[in-house]
Amino acid sequence: MIRRETISAANRFGLGARPDTLTRLDDPRGWLHAQLASPMATPRAALPTSADYLRQEYDYLRERRAARNGDGNDDAVMGFRARFGRSQLQELGWRYRQAVGTEQDFIERLVRFWSNHFAVSADKRTAALYAAPMEREAIRPHVAGDFADLLLAVEQHPAMLRYLDNVRSVGEQSRLAQRQRRRRDEGGAARAGLNENLAREILELHTLGVDGGYAQDDVRELARAITGWSVPLPRDLDTVASATFRFRANAHEAGARQVLGRRYAAEGEAQGRAILRDLAVHPATAQHVCGKLARHFVSDAPPRALVDRMADAWGRSGGSLRSVYAAMIDSPEAWADDARKLKTPDDYLVSAMRSTGTLPGEQPRSLVALLGRLGQPPFTPRSPAGFADDAAEWSGADAVWKRIQAAQTLAETATGAGPDPVRTAEQVFGPHLDADTALALRRAESPREGLALLFASPAFQWRS
Repeated sequence: MIRRETISAANRFGLGARPDTLTRLDDPRGWLHAQLASPMATPRAALPTSADYLRQEYDYLRERRAARNGDGNDDAVMGFRARFGRSQLQELGWRYRQAVGTEQDFIERLVRFWSNHFAVSADKRTAALYAAPMEREAIRPHVAGDFADLLLAVEQHPAMLRYLDNVRSVGEQSRLAQRQRRRRDEGGAARAGLNENLAREILELHTLGVDGGYAQDDVRELARAITGWSVPLPRDLDTVASATFRFRANAHEAGARQVLGRRYAAEGEAQGRAILRDLAVHPATAQHVCGKLARHFVSDAPPRALVDRMADAWGRSGGSLRSVYAAMIDSPEAWADDARKLKTPDDYLVSAMRSTGTLPGEQPRSLVALLGRLGQPPFTPRSPAGFADDAAEWSGADAVWKRIQAAQTLAETATGAGPDPVRTAEQVFGPHLDADTALALRRAESPREGLALLFASPAFQWRS
């Protein structure tokens, strides 16, 4: 007999049951813990690194400048999307094949959670090439490690530094600012100054939370501490080919900083690192991030006891994410009958493909288009806050209608061995499928229609 916990492990903690998942899960909690013990099973992606993309982008910009100056063939220089669109589709193809094919889908769901927590929106062109690589390079390696390491890896990644404009942030009294002022006094153009975007989102979104007790002065002091955090220029890549982060001492605001009442005298890059390390273990960070984790995995209004238990594990372990996840898995509230989540469009499509074993192609244009129609285009939340993670955002009448339309498309493209809707439903829900949905599937006029009914059913919309 397949237990309810088995269904929840596969469909709520995981990304949706594959055809053989439920029959293999004798110990659902042990299955989740085992994934935490060996989180690095993800195969290496045969894709360009961020350093490769930086080099390609600099080559592209050089060609564009040459064309504008009459030194090249303007017709031969493609637009940005035409030049790099194929690479971006390949990134998404790898990402979705990994999600559909993995047997470590709890780890894969955690990767997607953190990717949305540290949201970068690819509709900002300067960050477009780097959102997917950030997930591969900064998030995957640290997904079950210490939050401090994850935080630093993300904040120093080209995607985040470019998306939140830290590459343009210059300390008011830095050597670069002083040189710019002299040039301005001589009739030159005004240049960039201090930019607070990254510092504000680190405090508001990535660590403490909006009610975490920081003030505007803390934002400005953190912004000054991370001035000079930037990406390599072409000449830097010639020196260190694999570099993706560059500290520019001439743009850094020297001097001691005070953040949340604590003084940081460290100089240069080390100053920002020290502040991030303290933010990573701050009690407000533990409460904020554990609340988001519990909201993602358990319910839109997670029990306070669960969040407190996870935050306590955070504090005792110094921000060990593995300890926090284990506390969630071992909490009875995480397995309660009312613990369930409405699937986001991304969840919905991935779980549908997993149920039939339908792997996306290397360049999944139709999948990306379908996600766009459903309101969740990959890596494009259009806000540093990421995509919403509650039912209210995804349950409007228009959203439901679009899911019904998507269900037909998913059924038509299913590539499982004979898309038997009843068998597929049994593989996803075991004996816990509701009677109305089961009856509708048996009465379907064709297997494809039955599969579309399954994907459109209320039962399939929820991670329960």
